[in-house]
Amino acid sequence: MRKLDFRFWFWNQPFGLVLPLQDEVLCAKVLTTNGCLLYPTQTVSSIMIQTIADTQLEHVLNDFDAATRHAALQQLLDAAPPPASPRGIANMHCHTFFSFNAYGYSPTGLAWLARQQGIDLMGIVDFDVLDAVTEFLDACELTGVRGSAGIETRVYVPEFAHREINSPGEPGVLYHMAIGFTDTTVAPAAQAIIDELRAQSAARNRALIARVNAYLDPVKIDYTADVLPLTPSGNATERHIVVAYIAAARRTFDQPAAFWANRLGIEATAVEKAMLDSAGFQNTVRSKLMKRGGPGYMQPDAGTFPRVERLHDLALLCRALPCAAWLDGMSEGEQAMDELLTLLVGKGVVALNIVPDRNWNLSDPKLAALKQEKLYDVVRLAKEFDLPLNIGTEMNSFGQPIVDDFDAPALAPVRDAFLDGAYFIYGHTLLERRMAMGYQSDWAAAHLPARAARNAFYTAVGRRIPPGRAGAPLLAQVRPELTPAEVLQRLA
Repeated sequence: MRKLDFRFWFWNQPFGLVLPLQDEVLCAKVLTTNGCLLYPTQTVSSIMIQTIADTQLEHVLNDFDAATRHAALQQLLDAAPPPASPRGIANMHCHTFFSFNAYGYSPTGLAWLARQQGIDLMGIVDFDVLDAVTEFLDACELTGVRGSAGIETRVYVPEFAHREINSPGEPGVLYHMAIGFTDTTVAPAAQAIIDELRAQSAARNRALIARVNAYLDPVKIDYTADVLPLTPSGNATERHIVVAYIAAARRTFDQPAAFWANRLGIEATAVEKAMLDSAGFQNTVRSKLMKRGGPGYMQPDAGTFPRVERLHDLALLCRALPCAAWLDGMSEGEQAMDELLTLLVGKGVVALNIVPDRNWNLSDPKLAALKQEKLYDVVRLAKEFDLPLNIGTEMNSFGQPIVDDFDAPALAPVRDAFLDGAYFIYGHTLLERRMAMGYQSDWAAAHLPARAARNAFYTAVGRRIPPGRAGAPLLAQVRPELTPAEVLQRLA
């Protein structure tokens, strides 16, 4: 019997085991020391395993040390494995491990993933930080992937103070984004805003832990000792906190199921079964302890989150693009989407984010049909407002797909709009990063004052200039003294 020496990194913790390789099927079931079941009962064809060395290097791409990640990427590229054929697909909303990626992906790891899976365009979005921007865009150039980078946070919209929007149970609170950043290093005024976002997030996390510690006693965690080590740069989320609590319960009790049954109000047998699926169990713990009605939850008010204008200030200081985010059209606020977009566009929004998978890929046929229609409605509305779409799967919760199913019949009516949006944000990113001629530039304002024309231009640029070295000769022909028509003619 052949054996595979399999080692990997998850949240910067190395794990290793030797598994039997029978015929051409490898079955791995790995329980990590932080209480997460990684790749439960995953079946992998041995043909997919290139070499032991390459497999190990791919996992090193997600190490917490940036130099280690970069060296691993260079080694993989030097080995020159052929990239996957482009599939005409995009995922422009992927969280990295700088906020939380459910599969442990770093910015470099995501760029490599896109290359290997034939994902033509990929964008990262992290909560409250820009830590991943430069690393990801550099890695995309090396791997030949069209890339973009953004930030997400929660903001307060006083005009909707009495209406729930896209943060369930929290009127006036809005998950909101800015996309098209080109550098992790920003001007001092912009860095001050990022520092505010990060400090406010940390303060909320510490207060949350204090409430949950009191409820879960004797299971307690320390933010500095137990949570921050799960992050590469100290930017923790609720999901990191959940992982820390599950690990703490395992340290405290030999059989933690009874403890969780008592504190979560669930039958012990149900908890034991739930714990076999770490993804589902983590979501259950988070829902029961930290969401509305849980002991860790605190209803936000007008001062809990920054005003939406504060995020827009950050975007404009970095010549990035304020981007609204749509959930599913079911809340009172999102049922008034025309009113909401009118308000947000007036404040500077120029794009709209959608997570398609949760709006059609549902087990309930009636709910799926309803949400699918709402998806089509908001895509039509975005077109009326001249808002390009930024779409993706998030990847910050276990079970979310690596990329949307662009071949799904439900997505056929909106597929082209999804891809146009992806090429648009890449076109902006490329011209802003290399030529300071992005969407918010003086050049764009002078030559393309109408939003529709501006959108069409950057979409065309995104389609015509390939990423990395292949696009360098074309990009060299772009000059600020050219008009948009002349630029596109040079790129034809």
